[in-house]
Parts: sequence; C-alpha cells; structure tokens
Amino acid sequence: MAIVKMKKLRVMTMASQRDELLRGLLHLGCVEISEPDGKLADPAWAALLKRESSRLVSTRNEIADVNTALAAIKKYAQVKDGMFMQRQPVSEEEFLGRGAVEQARTVSRRVGELLQTISRLQSEESRLLARQASLAPWKALDMPLDAEGTAHVVYRMGVCPAGTDTAAVKAELRELAAAFYEISSDRQQSYCLLICHKADEAAAMEILRPRNFSVVTFQGTEGTAAENLDKLSRQLAENHEAQERATQEIVQSAEAKDALRLYADRLNADADRETNTERLLTDGTILFFEGWAPADTMKQVSAFLDRLGCAWESEDPTEEEYPQVPVKLKNNIFSRCMNVVTEMYSLPAYNSVDPNPLMAPFFILFFGIMMADMAYGILMVLGALFVLKKSKPREGTRNFMELVFWCGISTFIVGAMTGGFFGDFIPQILKVINPNSTFEMPALFTPLNDTVAIMLGSLVLGVIQVFTGMGVSVVKKFRRGQYIDALFDEFTWWIILGGTVLAIFGIGTVKGVPVVLVIGILMLVFGGTREAKGFGKVTKLVGLVYNGVTGYFSDILSYVRLMALMLSGSVIAQVFNTLAATFGNVILFIIISMIGNALNLALNLLGCYVHDLRLQCLEFFNRFYEEGGKPYKPLAIQTKYVDVIKEEH
Repeated sequence: MAIVKMKKLRVMTMASQRDELLRGLLHLGCVEISEPDGKLADPAWAALLKRESSRLVSTRNEIADVNTALAAIKKYAQVKDGMFMQRQPVSEEEFLGRGAVEQARTVSRRVGELLQTISRLQSEESRLLARQASLAPWKALDMPLDAEGTAHVVYRMGVCPAGTDTAAVKAELRELAAAFYEISSDRQQSYCLLICHKADEAAAMEILRPRNFSVVTFQGTEGTAAENLDKLSRQLAENHEAQERATQEIVQSAEAKDALRLYADRLNADADRETNTERLLTDGTILFFEGWAPADTMKQVSAFLDRLGCAWESEDPTEEEYPQVPVKLKNNIFSRCMNVVTEMYSLPAYNSVDPNPLMAPFFILFFGIMMADMAYGILMVLGALFVLKKSKPREGTRNFMELVFWCGISTFIVGAMTGGFFGDFIPQILKVINPNSTFEMPALFTPLNDTVAIMLGSLVLGVIQVFTGMGVSVVKKFRRGQYIDALFDEFTWWIILGGTVLAIFGIGTVKGVPVVLVIGILMLVFGGTREAKGFGKVTKLVGLVYNGVTGYFSDILSYVRLMALMLSGSVIAQVFNTLAATFGNVILFIIISMIGNALNLALNLLGCYVHDLRLQCLEFFNRFYEEGGKPYKPLAIQTKYVDVIKEEH
C-alpha cells in the first residue's frame, strides 16, 4: 500500500543482441526504457551514439489494416461478441510465433484488397446510377442520342422548367420551319426535343430562351436512350454481382476472426517494442539504454541480463531524478480500486505519499452515506460482480467495478441504518395492498426526521478527514526534518480549531479566557509571520487569518453535501413511490416505482461519484497531496483480445 520503490538501470550489450534483449524485456514486462533525449543533448554522447531505427511506422500501418479488416468482418459477417467479449488464452510462444501471424497477415491484406474493390465498385455504381437517372427521362425518344441532325435540319434536346406551356411554344414556332416535342416531364423539369431547319435555329432559340430552355448533350453516347439504359442495367447487375462476391469472401474470412484478433494484439506488442527500440542508443557495435524497474523485480531482471551477457548496473534514484522516476502504486484488494480516482486526478510524486489507502475508507463511506439505500446497494454489488465474473476486465475496468462493489456494500449498510429500500417502497406497497397497514422499516435514523443530526455527523466526518490530511502532512514534514513548518502550519490550526470548540462549550477557560484558543492565536501570530519583516508581518497575518478561517471552515462546510445528497435521493424515491401509490393498483405501483427509482439510481450514481470525488480532490488532497507523478509504462505484453499465458524462461 505504497509507491513502489524503483531502481535506475543502465544496460550495455552488443547491438547484434537487440532483438533477443527486447524480447526478453517484453517477457519480463517490468522494465521501462527511458527516452535518451538528455544523452543526445550531450555532445560527447551524441558523437558516439545515435538512436536505434525501428519499424514503428510500418507496424502502425499494419495495425490500422488489421483493425479495418476486423471492422469489415464485423460489418459484413454480422459478427456479434455479445455484451462481454471472451478472451482466448494463448501461450506466449504461440503469441510471439510466426505461424499465426503469417496466416492472419494474409487474411488482413486480402480483406483490405476486397474493401478497396468494394469501394471502387460502389463508386462505379454511383456513376452508373447517375448516368441511368440522366437517361431515364429520354427513354421514350426513339432517336440516337448522338444524332445532331442532317445537312439542313438540326436536332436539339433540352430541358425547360416544369409547367412550361409547350402548346404556346408550338404555336409561336409555327411561323418557322420547326417542331417542338415534349418527351417526358417530372416535378422539376420538362424534357423536350426541338427539330428545325438550320436557317431558323437562331430564331427558334430566341423563342425558347424566355422559357429557360437549356440544351442537353450526351457526348460519347451512341444509340437510343432505351438501348443505353439496357446496357446500364446489365452493367449494374454485373456490378452488384461483383460486390456480392467480394462481400461473401469477406464473410468467409470471419473464420479467421480469432487469428486476426491475435494478430492485432501481437502488432500492438510489436508497436510497443518498436517504440522502445527508438529509445536505444547504438554506434552499430554496442547498444546502450537507461531505464527503470521496480526494486522487487530486480532479481528476475538481473538474472536475464546476466544470462544475456550484458554489462549493467542499478542504483536508487537521486532527489534530482525524482521527477523522472515512473510511479507505480501497489495496493491491496480493498484500496486498489482508488487507482481510478488517483490516475484520473494525477499520480502522486515519486517521493510523496500514496493516497489510496488513506482515501479508500472515506470515499467508500461517503458514497454510501450519500446513496443510502439497501436496494441500490444490492444492485450495485450484483452488477459489479456480474461484470467482474463475465468479462474478467483488465486493470482499469476491474478497479472501477471493484470501486462500485465496495461502494455498493457501503450503500447497503447505510441504507439498512436509514431503513431505505427503494426509498419507502415496502411501506407504500403494503399500504396499496392494505390501506390500514402501519408497517415502517426499522431504522436508526431517517433523512427526513433526523436532518440536523445527519448534518452534524457530516461535519464531524469532514473534520476527521481534514485533520487526517493535516496529519499526513505533519508526518511528511517530520520525515523531511521540517519540524518548525509542521508546528506552525498544522499544529497551530489544530490548537485553534480545538480551542474554538472548547471555548464554545466553556471548557479550558481561566477567568473567562479560552486559554487553548489564545495559545493557538499566539502561535499563529508568531509562527505565521516569522519570515516576514516590518509591515509585512501585518499583511502576512491578515492573509493567514483570512485564508485559514475561510479555507478550513469552508472546506468543512463542504461536507454538508453528504447530508444534502442523502436527503435528495431519499425524497426523490419517496416522491415516485407516493405518485405510484395514488393509482391504488399493485402492478401499476411496481411499474411506476421501478421506473422512478431507476432514474433516481442513475442520477445518484453520477451525482454521488462527482461530489465524492470533489471532497477527495479538493478538501482532502490539498492538505498533503503532491501530484505530478510520471506513469509507469514498462515494455510489456498488453492485449485486448487474448490472454497470454507466460512461460518460465
């Protein structure tokens, strides 16, 4: 339940052993190779060594290809994994071997080619459909579309806006050697043919221009519209058949789905290895890197490096190196769920304190107080157990579901203390069944009847957590030898806050003077202004008093939200139950109550989590927490689709 102690590694070996070195580190899964930028900035190192090259770009391209292939199989073959995807166990030898990779690579590339074929066919289909749509209005025209006329006569196909009076056009054209025919029409346009003597073409076009007549041509088209439409129909049919063949081949590729998934995980491992390859320094003969490994894994690391014949050394990081040391948190089954909160906020600094063991009891208790319903707690516990058993999630999801589990237990316990089960569901349904029922759930206290007591209890819990945070800060300062800072920064305010409480109850007063409070104030005046001079002592003191009073008291008052959310959740549930009871029907009562409680549960899950998170990150963390830790990212096999069973080397 602490921040894992790290060792700094320096390793040198022959460049020819690169692949064996990286594969061994991948198997160990505990060594993080550092970026060599600092070394390259040194001219002496830069002249001797350079970054090792890698296949990272091509590997990422292959990852994109296989993910595209998997998406295509899921789309065309209608592959469904269900709510939870089952990961297949594979041996490390099979995972890192070449047999399955070659087969999957062939399938991936073939599916990619088929997708390109389908894309090309779909583009061609769109072009053919557009061509078909442009020719369809001229289907009734029994004249080649490429015919432009004879030696003395011209043919002009064109369109006019729908509703054009073609009879009036024909009447105006009677004085000319011209004829005007309407071939077809739709809601937007009329499709017409003008036949006229070449000598009268200009006059005819002048008559048609006010009607917005626009000439249409079909360049490169031979034969009638009907003949071209028949040809297009055949081409579309062939196109559909080609698309169907390509689609069916993709569907048949679904048989290789598991191989593709293994290949995708393998490529991600290769990408991680190639990323680390770029961090290696070499002059072509030797290879060098610096990195980090947990101290408790050094036995395995040293055995591997010695077996490979590497020259290496390890040492504890210096204080100057603390910002670069990766942070790994080690917690038990109860407190590791808090990694969700810590990692979302920020990892602690390497030389700081792991907040998870300290935060876990408060977070889980506060969530239970705000939710406070036995039924909600049961649903949370069952839901978390279902996900943990069915999906066997990875670390991040597992931690979150474990957090839901523990918060569900806390919610059930506090709900049992307040008598909440879907609010007042049981008393209300018993009244629907028997209006004379007087049954009430047993409870130590209830949100509606004991609001003041719950509020005071919330404030007490706030004081406990704030004082816990201050206590952690004192311990940290004592370890660093900052005794004076601890005395005047934390002990002073403990004495002031404690003295204020004693003064309220008239305890510890001498001749009406609250001695403890006075001592605390004197310590604040002396200790808080010890580094200021002259008038600066006054301004420093004013700032300390203002910030201290508003800071501590506003932080403690923030814990009233525990009471507020407990009260609001209980009231909303009771409102829905009361509304459901007005119908006087058991079935309707259950339906309406369950709908309302489902909404209340969803709202409270989000609200309680957010407010609980706020109490931890703002009111608790600001007392002692030092953020800015660098995440620990070792070279390791991390998979999405399969579980790799490691073998002893």
